[in-house]
Amino acid sequence: MHKLTMAEIAKFQKDYHEKAQNNVAKLAVVNNGLLNASYNHEGANKLNRTFSIEVPTDNVTNQKQSGRCWLFAALNTLRHKFAQTNKAKNFTLSQSYLFFWDRIERANIFFENIIETATQPLDDRVVQSYMAAPDTDGGQWAMAVSLIRKYGLVPSYAQAESFTANNTSAFNQALNMKLRQDALILRNLVKNNKLDEAEEKRQEFLSAVYQMAVIAFGEPVQKFDLEFRDDEGKYHMDANLSPLDFFHNYFEDDLDDYVVLFNAPDHEFDKLYSLPFEDNVVGGSPVKFLNTKIDNLKAAAIAQLKAGETIWFGCDVGKASDRQNGILSRDLYLTDLVLGIKTNLSKKERLLTRASGSTHAMTLVGVDLVNDNPRQWKVENSWGEKAGKNGYFVMDDAWFDEYLFKVVVKKQYLPEKLVKIWEGPATAVKPWDSMA
Repeated sequence: MHKLTMAEIAKFQKDYHEKAQNNVAKLAVVNNGLLNASYNHEGANKLNRTFSIEVPTDNVTNQKQSGRCWLFAALNTLRHKFAQTNKAKNFTLSQSYLFFWDRIERANIFFENIIETATQPLDDRVVQSYMAAPDTDGGQWAMAVSLIRKYGLVPSYAQAESFTANNTSAFNQALNMKLRQDALILRNLVKNNKLDEAEEKRQEFLSAVYQMAVIAFGEPVQKFDLEFRDDEGKYHMDANLSPLDFFHNYFEDDLDDYVVLFNAPDHEFDKLYSLPFEDNVVGGSPVKFLNTKIDNLKAAAIAQLKAGETIWFGCDVGKASDRQNGILSRDLYLTDLVLGIKTNLSKKERLLTRASGSTHAMTLVGVDLVNDNPRQWKVENSWGEKAGKNGYFVMDDAWFDEYLFKVVVKKQYLPEKLVKIWEGPATAVKPWDSMA
């Protein structure tokens, strides 16, 4: 094992002082921070807010201090469909309603996984993966589909946001502690072959989770009156709807037509993968990704935008991004230049080393094509109007290549080859896979 010596440190100091530019960089970074000191205005100025293809949208939503981006992006995609059909572009759907049911369903599937693995050691890697995150805010497109199919949809006014829905950390901590404690009890009962008692305890524990969720988010609405004015000022009213009535009467149930394309160069291309440990509803839509080349993601996204439909997508939003100005640009920060180093990990290498991954979901609502090639993309975020320009971001195409990982598109915009792969068998990956 190498032991650092004072002679080596003296050499490092000498190397530093031999480069005069290091002191200039130090002054800039010490006084302004690394990102401000390395901000590439030339790169940012190449982007604008004009797009050759753009779906008409207006107001944005705000997930606040929660990790519900996946749910916001899914409901934004659906509300834009409602807006086009009913000429109501500012109509919004309740995230809080589905978020409530997600807590109950995730607890149920967590208990199921715990019972199935009860005979495995507590330090087994799969068991540890379940215990590490019994319940989280994060999610996938398929998880939203499962919830919508089972529980329907409601307008945002019918199930308003609670303080806890907007600020989830304290509740998540309490719920996870409860679930872990319950898991230890269930494991012990199953290992001692007390299966009937384990089932009774599961029901008791689920009832307690329901109680916690009602206290935190309010009881989910069962009936409501649909009431809104369209963009032309015309009044609409449909009384006494259930959430499932609303979904089936006002939305086309084409959710099975959607395909999740993924771009993970560390996995085999044109292959279907499943992530069973991320499923949230027993018997619901399985979480699966069709891994393919980035050009296939772009082509499908462009085709869907041309058809006037927005797109759910997942990305690594913390990389090369300016939240205040709403800019996503690969070369936005020249940190290597300022620090006097060179980092050139490929997308594949970043995934393999866990330097990057899908951390946030948003909605593509436009693209600017030059000679049929994408130059920049319009992004609807869920961070409120103060992030970006009125809540919208602009993404350059190079950022799409490097930091966008998945898009949700309809089968009709895909080559038949990819559709057949999507409809075939999937290879399950482990909970610690880079696709997670």
